[in-house]
Amino acid sequence: MATILVVDDAKFMRMTLGNMLTSSGHTVVGEAENGAEAVKMYADLHPDLVTMDITMPVMDGMEAVKAILSQYPKAKVIMCSAMGQQRIVVEAIESGAKDFIVKPFDEVRVVDAIKRVLGS
Repeated sequence: MATILVVDDAKFMRMTLGNMLTSSGHTVVGEAENGAEAVKMYADLHPDLVTMDITMPVMDGMEAVKAILSQYPKAKVIMCSAMGQQRIVVEAIESGAKDFIVKPFDEVRVVDAIKRVLGS
């Protein structure tokens, strides 16, 4: 299955998403709590996929997606957003994110988004 970097400023969200990913056969290779950490960890780990929260301190998810894709154009990023952030989701997709999942996470939706983005 896939190696995945989970990026969210809330430890609970990283843990929740990580549990969903591992129970569906994926490997969480790293966790970052802000966009700046995500960019550095992506360079070190080269995961198959990144789940990226939008609202975070230091560097938000939008900036992080742009930074990762500028260095690694084939990177696959799924944005994670809370309800009511549809405008931001559209902006994220336009910035290169491959899909988005809405919080609170629905395990079926998460697994489906990953399968779709990875083309499996």
